[in-house]
Amino acid sequence: MPKPIYLSLSQQSGFEQEYVQKALETNWITSGGPNVDDFENVLENYLKEQSFVTALNSGTSAIHLALILLGVETGDEVICQSLTFSASANPILYQRAIPVFVDSEPDTWNICPEQLEIAIKDRIEKGKNPKAIITVHLYGNPYKVDEIHAIANKYNIPIIEDSAEALGSSYKGKKCGTFGIFGILSFNGNKIITTSSGGALITNSYDLKEKAIFYATQSKDEAVHYQHSEIGYNYRMSNICAGVGLGQIKVLEKNVLARRDNHFFYKEVFKDIRNVKLFEVLNEDYYSNYWLNTILIEPNKDKEIGRESLRLAFKNQNIETRPLWKPMHLQPIFEKYPYYGNQIAQDLFEKGLCLPSGSNLTIEDKNRIREVIKIFFN
Repeated sequence: MPKPIYLSLSQQSGFEQEYVQKALETNWITSGGPNVDDFENVLENYLKEQSFVTALNSGTSAIHLALILLGVETGDEVICQSLTFSASANPILYQRAIPVFVDSEPDTWNICPEQLEIAIKDRIEKGKNPKAIITVHLYGNPYKVDEIHAIANKYNIPIIEDSAEALGSSYKGKKCGTFGIFGILSFNGNKIITTSSGGALITNSYDLKEKAIFYATQSKDEAVHYQHSEIGYNYRMSNICAGVGLGQIKVLEKNVLARRDNHFFYKEVFKDIRNVKLFEVLNEDYYSNYWLNTILIEPNKDKEIGRESLRLAFKNQNIETRPLWKPMHLQPIFEKYPYYGNQIAQDLFEKGLCLPSGSNLTIEDKNRIREVIKIFFN
């Protein structure tokens, strides 16, 4: 069996050891610390737009804190893009709130402006003003920022911008994660840079950052003894993980370019294959890190061509591919909640496949991938 080619695997930058060693030498091996402060500063300088960053132990924690900071409570409704990973929606249930799922549109595969407004109007008519909207830059591809934010502003609903997959992506030159009141980043091991595990909450207010840190460090009141007036969480990033992040962020732009090079590789491979459509951004306003390169395969039963048969062809050569995220409104845990839309997200799921997109794909890896595709479609 040939060596495995993974979907998206992290790799060392070569700079991590310096920062991790510093944490060990100074005995800062707990949550918080100098590396955490420095990592936040580097991210703030990268994102610009008066961004304030709180480094946390996961992107999921960041979404949860955003909901708490927006006052989401039991029975409140939160609109969420359906075509996403479950971490976008799970924190809604942490707060015992009600997720309201909205379909995608075919241009960006992200939340549909038309269905979003339909959902908002209908929830208001039912006496439920949505407390927040969770949007997602799916696979690093920006959503229709202007349209979505115009609707959110029209109804005065704050946006939590899930940019877990979109560090390095931008819309009209502005970095993803900086459009909403809150933005979310993930540094999980499969992301464009990693802290082994970790995430970040982006806000446009220093006071909100301070409150996020308060909640993330067990909501300790100012007192000599331990005193708590609010529920707190153990969500702060560790000093060692932040050290990994400081080493990783030095190669962020390099990784973005490598993933974009992967995209152009796939564009060349699929250019003459009529059954396949490679996802590309809508126009030059959208800049994608192409965290994962994705395709839609038009099924042909006579030739046994489809998403699943291609996935198995790759699997037989020890190459990892995966279907797109299964929409949340089709998941057993979420299927009882409201959904607005048609079948766009479902069709994307049924036809879509994520391809190996790691920043460390070699020429040999790409040749093996090309060969599988060539044999399969011929």
